[in-house]
Amino acid sequence: MMSQTSLESKLEALQCHFTWDLDPSRSKLFRLRYLLEDIGTEEGNSWLGHIYNLRGYVQYKLGFTQDAQSLFNKAAEAFCQTRRADSDEGPWLVVNYGNLAWLHHHLGEQAESQAYLSKVDALMNKYPSPSQDELHPEIYAEKAWTLMKFSADQKQLAADYFQRAIRMQPDMVEWKTSHVIGLVNASKHSDTGLEADVLEKMRIAKEEDPENLYLAAQYLQECAKKGERVEDEARELATKILKNPVSSYSGVKALLRVYRNYVSVDEAIDLAEEALKNHPDVRFLKRCAALCYKWKIIFFRESRPKPNMIDRAISLYKEVIILYSQAFLVKKIDLANIYAKSNHSQAKAEQIYQEVLKSDLDPADKQLVYNQYAKYLNFDRQDRQRSIKYHMKAAEIPIQSFYRENSVKVLGKIKGRSRNRMCREIEQFLENLQEP
Repeated sequence: MMSQTSLESKLEALQCHFTWDLDPSRSKLFRLRYLLEDIGTEEGNSWLGHIYNLRGYVQYKLGFTQDAQSLFNKAAEAFCQTRRADSDEGPWLVVNYGNLAWLHHHLGEQAESQAYLSKVDALMNKYPSPSQDELHPEIYAEKAWTLMKFSADQKQLAADYFQRAIRMQPDMVEWKTSHVIGLVNASKHSDTGLEADVLEKMRIAKEEDPENLYLAAQYLQECAKKGERVEDEARELATKILKNPVSSYSGVKALLRVYRNYVSVDEAIDLAEEALKNHPDVRFLKRCAALCYKWKIIFFRESRPKPNMIDRAISLYKEVIILYSQAFLVKKIDLANIYAKSNHSQAKAEQIYQEVLKSDLDPADKQLVYNQYAKYLNFDRQDRQRSIKYHMKAAEIPIQSFYRENSVKVLGKIKGRSRNRMCREIEQFLENLQEP
């Protein structure tokens, strides 16, 4: 039997979810759990093993150890199916066995933990990395895919890991596709947008992976941004997506964004409702439909929304809040904003905001709520002074995020216009603001 110290040092040296510094907040874990569940588990998804592995880790972090073990076991089965290798075992199981070694260790089952450590050693000896100084490409690919699901600042590192994996094992089409999708997602948070060579990589990935309709939808979005007309292609893609199994990887949400920006928001609503009619019990599609109504009511206000549209939006959002009950924050704010746009429900909007403001939130969620409440106070209540106070509250939480940047930008604009009696206070506030 290995000593406790040497067991722990071997565990620390493993490449798996327990050693990758993944330490999200509890609210982020719930959001991640829902996101992973919505991907679905249809056969043929080449990321199924990775999905179960990450779901297992999330359940472990939330305290559901039995669920975690069951999901880790499902990950091993999924890898056997998706890799279709002659052997049941291969380098793709290194991360999975590492997770199981850690889980058994935390459960106090040291013999089982050691057994999985031995399995990892055996796999590493049988399938060494093609490059002596680097991890095995299967490990890089799983690490990259996992980091893509966490935060914006991890996406660049994920892209780097994908590149390393692809360089060593260039025949894995799904790695190339996910690498390109990762680059596109990372560009959403950059000031420069998508680089020209990434669009070319997207085009090549689309040719190599023609069945990936999520990639096809994202490619259409980028082409449209460059000024191309994409309406006909978007409608053609919608027909294909509606025939496929429902999943957040199916491309439907990405295509709805294309419809919103480059076709018509009303057609986006029709498409979401058609998908929901075909699969009335799928919560992900309810979320997509709710999102389309939000776009119409909040962002496309060229005409006052009809009462039945507001009612449908409210009904969908209430359902979605229940279906995603432990990650409802953004949905509740959306619901409040929809109430704010309907003449008879201002009090309801304020009531929801007050409930959310009083709830137990982690700092990142507080920042989001303060920023959104500040906008609501400004645009729906015309309460400029309180709006400024809440933008300040959002900005002074030292976490780098879209919401903080947005609040700082708004405060800067108000100061620049010099028409508000709080301008001096804003100026001092911005001068003293700590960088996160």
